[in-house]
Amino acid sequence: MTYTILDCYTDEPSGLGVPPYLGVYPRYIYGYLGDAYYLTIDDLRLFKKYDLKVPEVKKSGKTNISIYNLSKNYDDIERILKKTKVLIVILGVHTPGKYLSARPGTLKEIKELIRDLNCKKILTGPAVYGTSVEGGRFFEKTSLDIFDEIKNFNFSYDEVSKYCLKGAEVIKQIDKLRIIEIETSRGCKRGKGCSFCTEPLKSKFEHRTAKDVFDEVKKFYDLGVRYFRIGKQSCFYSYPEASKLIKSIREQLKVKVLHIDNVNPVFVNEKLTKDIVKYCTEGNVAAFGVESFDEKVIKENNLNCNSKDVLRAVKIINKYGSKRGANGMPYFLPGINLLYGLKGESKNTFIKNFEYLKSILDSNLLLRRINIRKVVLFEGTELYNKVGNKFLRKNRRYYYSATKKIREEIDFEMLKKIVPKGVILKDLRTEIYDGNTTFCRQLGTYPLIVGVKGRIKLDTFINIKIKDWMLRSVVGERV
Repeated sequence: MTYTILDCYTDEPSGLGVPPYLGVYPRYIYGYLGDAYYLTIDDLRLFKKYDLKVPEVKKSGKTNISIYNLSKNYDDIERILKKTKVLIVILGVHTPGKYLSARPGTLKEIKELIRDLNCKKILTGPAVYGTSVEGGRFFEKTSLDIFDEIKNFNFSYDEVSKYCLKGAEVIKQIDKLRIIEIETSRGCKRGKGCSFCTEPLKSKFEHRTAKDVFDEVKKFYDLGVRYFRIGKQSCFYSYPEASKLIKSIREQLKVKVLHIDNVNPVFVNEKLTKDIVKYCTEGNVAAFGVESFDEKVIKENNLNCNSKDVLRAVKIINKYGSKRGANGMPYFLPGINLLYGLKGESKNTFIKNFEYLKSILDSNLLLRRINIRKVVLFEGTELYNKVGNKFLRKNRRYYYSATKKIREEIDFEMLKKIVPKGVILKDLRTEIYDGNTTFCRQLGTYPLIVGVKGRIKLDTFINIKIKDWMLRSVVGERV
């Protein structure tokens, strides 16, 4: 039986599989199957739309990110698809964002691209629960009649411990550098989660052992991978073996990047924060799922923390993590996620959000980034079942101005503090062109995007000096 995994990329509250990240779904499924071809949606787009001929990027043009992340198999895709008996499509975005050098697939798109393939078609990934690449709307409602099966490969952690090691070998079929997204736990420790979140729908709360996680990292390391993010969990601070894990990785493996992702501010403490600064690499970010500083919104949506929790956690992480590291970035900083469209939201919500962010800025505390998005309504969540898009419609007129105010008066000032003019940032990977500008960033969690004048060869590593700031990115010159 010839299996082919088609990776259309995934993004969800507790895990990222959009390049340069490699998510867990293709890896676990590859290990379960024992062997399979690995293709990306970029391969399929290039085959179907461009006859496998990569168009040249004109000097005034922009890199086509829809065909940027080709696998090693792209030029053999026609033969592979003819041989394929079972095509497993991995797809699903639950927390849509803006991606510098990738474009996740949609259900509508993939249906047209695979309609004529003569094989069994299985849909899996977060799309089993719905998908949307754009916030502020209901999940993508389209017929799934083209698929022979909708399958949730919900492996137990005993199974994952077996499949993840073999599954790591899928990296051999991937050409570009990848950051490996490592899973430590699934589900939500709080039982009943936030009103909008899909994590409690997908899994009960449970942990992997630190040994199993380390063994998976070691397997990738032996295959030549040096970039890792312990990101697939609802809260890294809630993982009972967190310190043990990062200590063993750094003491036994010479990784270039070891970062984390999601953090519930309620569980932030000084001991683990000090260990994260000690054992992880610089440029690290703790993404706080704050969603709102409005107490009414917090209560009505069962959000995971209040404003006092956030400020306490911001202070702790700044206390130990704000020192600048060898690559030019602070060792460890908090990041804040804000979400529009929640129950109870009003004009006052946007005022409170700004006021709390301004208080953090005025206290000379640093936030690496503020992520602002509009909620996606997924079937099965409390927000979908009881509220729908009522508040999205009601408050739509505030969204642009509220976001603009944060970008101009908070983000811009934060960047000035985090990377003052003249600071040298090291080991930035050049990723895309936009006219006569090359955009690059360090490999890691929420890396800072830097625009450099001129067209520098892509997929190379450079050092830059900060020259100026934009609202969410910076301008640099090569040094």
